[in-house]
Amino acid sequence: MERRLQELLSSTALGVFRLNGQFLAVSEKLARPAGITASWWQVLGAVLREPLPVSGIARAMGITRQSVQRIADLLVEEGLAEYRPNPAHRRAKLLAPTPLGRDTIARIEPGHAELADRLAAELGEEAFAETAAVLERLSEALEAVAATQDGAGRRA
Repeated sequence: MERRLQELLSSTALGVFRLNGQFLAVSEKLARPAGITASWWQVLGAVLREPLPVSGIARAMGITRQSVQRIADLLVEEGLAEYRPNPAHRRAKLLAPTPLGRDTIARIEPGHAELADRLAAELGEEAFAETAAVLERLSEALEAVAATQDGAGRRA
């Protein structure tokens, strides 16, 4: 049984790694006509609803704060985002999109919508929703396991 579980974990990880590569490739293709990269789109997209500190963006995306900081600084330099004061934390500024940043993301929307429609047609809308839910649940489970391992003094 233990070997089967290890194989399931390996198969799941390889599938997610493959999906990550596929998503990055399609995201680069969608973002390119708007003049940005997939990573710029990812960070800018994270703050469209509300400004967030860099650490909050990093947590939401599951990447390092340093990676997000580098991209956030580039977005600000290019006029696509701005830093705003954070009432909750004096030193951790909030990143927010500028009107130019919002316009840039809006240029990606038609291709993004088309891809969503094509995936829904390929998978079926119900299976598409189920896939998103399963991936979210997997992420939550990995977080819980890592927290348990960290709390027990074991390596994560």
